[in-house]
Amino acid sequence: MIETSLLFPDEPTTPAKPTSQSCAKASSPKAAARVLMPNRNQLEWRASDLESLLPPGHRARIVWGYVERQNLEGLYAGIKVVEGGVGRAAIEPEILYALWLDATLEGVGGARALARLTQAHDAYRWICGGVQVNDHTWADFRSHPGDALDDLLTDNVASLMAAGAVKLKAAAQDGMRVRASAGAASFRREEKLKASLEAAREQVSRLKAQGDDDPVGETARKQAAQRRAAAEREARIEAALARLPELAAIKKGQGKDPKEARASTTDADATVMKRGDGGFRPAFNFQYATDTESQVIIGVEVVTAGSDPGQMSPMVEQVSERCGQTPESWLVDGGYPGHGQLDAVAEETPVYAPVPKTKDPTVDVHQAKAKDSPAVAQWRERMGSDEAKALYKDRAATAECVNALARNRGLKCLLVRGLKKVKGVALLFALAHNLMRAATLAPELVGLGTGTSAVPQMAG
Repeated sequence: MIETSLLFPDEPTTPAKPTSQSCAKASSPKAAARVLMPNRNQLEWRASDLESLLPPGHRARIVWGYVERQNLEGLYAGIKVVEGGVGRAAIEPEILYALWLDATLEGVGGARALARLTQAHDAYRWICGGVQVNDHTWADFRSHPGDALDDLLTDNVASLMAAGAVKLKAAAQDGMRVRASAGAASFRREEKLKASLEAAREQVSRLKAQGDDDPVGETARKQAAQRRAAAEREARIEAALARLPELAAIKKGQGKDPKEARASTTDADATVMKRGDGGFRPAFNFQYATDTESQVIIGVEVVTAGSDPGQMSPMVEQVSERCGQTPESWLVDGGYPGHGQLDAVAEETPVYAPVPKTKDPTVDVHQAKAKDSPAVAQWRERMGSDEAKALYKDRAATAECVNALARNRGLKCLLVRGLKKVKGVALLFALAHNLMRAATLAPELVGLGTGTSAVPQMAG
């Protein structure tokens, strides 16, 4: 008789006794799983072209599309190497110009930092296109072609006016103090400057004598560098002494002792100015004039004065020459409208600026006074109208916005010295700002959708 097991037994069945083989199998350790681990430090060789590194519409493509449409004759003027001649080929100015524009938009202000990016960042490598550039070349390009950059700004504004983006209905001017590269401890009075100059000249003579005694040898290069550094220091101290009379006149105008005037041995053009936090530090005064409707910068100037009075008339003249016409309205804050400045620009454009308040509340400041010139009287009456008050609101919305964008892009502390080099930095910020405005207002000026801004074609 065959015994069958129950499907649902009433009592649990006793498990079978384990064998020695199954016990040994259960007690043996489990083998580790074999997997492939990532190694992100290994080098890889990939067949890739630079054109495929950036997606369509990338900012670097927009910058290059803008640069290749510009007239760069001023930048080419300094190149002495010609086809068929001798010498090493120069770097294409389009590359240097485009790199500085992109670096300015990125907030990169140092030549060494830019040189590193051309080796590590795909966007900067794409702009270079395999051309190797060192940091000295970057620095020389930014500081040398000041006039060329000013001409490029003129061409940029002209193209935007031709496209209908800039109409010059109103312009807003404002100043922005930017920290200079000079240290606060580098400022000296006349007596100490003369002593420093004498010491510097003695050092130059001593180093020159050492070079004459040992013209060749292992230390010849080091001695040459020391002589060059000493000569540069001597020149900076001489420039500081040459600027002392100007600073002394400013002190005298402020009712202070002219002998207290001090100049910097690091950057003679730097001036101690009051900053927004109430402190006093070496700085330069950046003056920007901006079209209110398009927010395109139409005027750039850098001055060594820490205040804005006296800066309106030169800027109006500059914008008139650059644009071929004067804006219909000129908006400034209360620091600009001195009576002499109002008289100087009266025939060019009407000024919109707040009228100073008086201690007597019964006096209407918008009524002309007996001693007012016709231009000043018209300004007072103009600012009392509701139309002027509504128009003046565009000043802060324009000038403060442009200044804030410049701050966000790194215009906080200068890395160059000398008024000429600082002016080059101011122009680069203006050109970079206008480039992005052109991409929004007139895309055809930067070639959006065509050429280098279009979809990249893969190498076959």
